[in-house]
Amino acid sequence: MPPAELEAARDRLVPDVVGDDLRVLFCGINPGLMTAATGHHFARPGNRFWPTLHASGFTPRQLHPSEQSELVRYGLGITNVVARASARADELSDQEYREGGRIVEEKVLRLRPRWLAVAGVTAYRVAFGDKKAKIGPQTRTIGNTRIWALPNPSGLNAHWTLATMAEEYGRLRAAAEADG
Repeated sequence: MPPAELEAARDRLVPDVVGDDLRVLFCGINPGLMTAATGHHFARPGNRFWPTLHASGFTPRQLHPSEQSELVRYGLGITNVVARASARADELSDQEYREGGRIVEEKVLRLRPRWLAVAGVTAYRVAFGDKKAKIGPQTRTIGNTRIWALPNPSGLNAHWTLATMAEEYGRLRAAAEADG
């Protein structure tokens, strides 16, 4: 995609992928420019979200970002901590993260997924005011919704490989399946 088209997508909003009776609502940090330009979550080719979902057993095959609406069939959804698109997450302020966390809490209370899975522990720490959070299940809940902090699937998060991310996402999948 030409750089001018990507830049034109800055600050654009991308609709959530949600439905009734979600097992897991995945929550990204914020849409990247490729996501905003295409309207498809985790659309940058180097992002490992879609391969990780498949490798961890959440989906029977690897979905393309353009097939994001199929997630609802599997009881899965996608939202973001901060709604506006940017080239990099470090363009966001702590205030945006905290306000985004408040908005995500409202969505979770309305949608009532069994799990909220925040893909980025650093974003989770700021958005939800939990400075000591680590990857994995959290003690905090939002209503009856449990929370899991996941590694960020961005290709920039290179110390997490596809295999190690799939293992962590698989732990969440097993917990979500055990819940019913």
